[in-house]
Amino acid sequence: MAVSMWKRSVVCSHSKICRFYFSVIGMACRSIHNAPLPRKVTFSTELRLGRMERNFINRECCLSNKITCMHKHIVDTFHMGASCSVKKSTQTRNLQTRNAGVRRWYSDDRGPPREKLPNLMDFPEIVWPTVIKAFRNWILTNILIKPYFDKDFGLPDFIRGSKQAVEYVSGCISRGDFTALENVVTQDALQELKRNTSTFTLQQRQELAVSKEDIYFCFPYEIGIMFINDDKNEQKRFVEITMCYHVLRGLKLLREQGITPPLNMGMLPEYTHKLYICNYRFIREFTKGVEDQWTVNIVNHFKPSDHIS
Repeated sequence: MAVSMWKRSVVCSHSKICRFYFSVIGMACRSIHNAPLPRKVTFSTELRLGRMERNFINRECCLSNKITCMHKHIVDTFHMGASCSVKKSTQTRNLQTRNAGVRRWYSDDRGPPREKLPNLMDFPEIVWPTVIKAFRNWILTNILIKPYFDKDFGLPDFIRGSKQAVEYVSGCISRGDFTALENVVTQDALQELKRNTSTFTLQQRQELAVSKEDIYFCFPYEIGIMFINDDKNEQKRFVEITMCYHVLRGLKLLREQGITPPLNMGMLPEYTHKLYICNYRFIREFTKGVEDQWTVNIVNHFKPSDHIS
């Protein structure tokens, strides 16, 4: 009986030890079974590390872009400042050069700037005829000059010859050839023309040349008869005729192209700076026994646009 009790106690203790052992083994198996696989742990760790690396790279890229933008801004600002300083220095040099006497022409659809045409001689500017002078001119021509001075004299022939004289005289003055004008222009007028044209620019001298084909209107403004006694108490007779010519530069070319300028061309911008007015006075001696020819003692060119502006 005692033996049986001992065996029972031994079996019970043995069973308790087995149960404890198996329970420990079961807990270990359950912990191992419930624990995540090493591969899954490694994958999640790599994922977190990859995200951290991308975030770091993105932050580094943003920082690099910011640095690049700041560098570009600084460089652009520097270049802009340098270009502004260069531009200001260039403008300063241009201003100094212009003030030094060098003429600069800036791009314009009208070409170089136009200057007022100075007077060739000190003479009143004549533009239009007057009724009183026209009537007086007719009386002097038909009652005095033709019957007593020259039977072949006529205003139409004189006007045609005067146009040729205007073309010749204006061309010589424009070229500066005053030697060719010694027998065409009086000595006093020639000296004054030389003195005044010496102050003209090259462009202003070129504007003096007039073609007879560009004269679209002309008229005798005044005809005068003078009687002068010389040292021998002999009377000399002179006739002076003041002519006015309206000139449109390039009129001959327009007519060849079939273009007729309008009557109000003086009010149109495309014609305003092409209009010129020339005043010439011719003189001739009609003393008996003296052979003389018509010479010029007054020459004056001006532009109506100079007086309108």
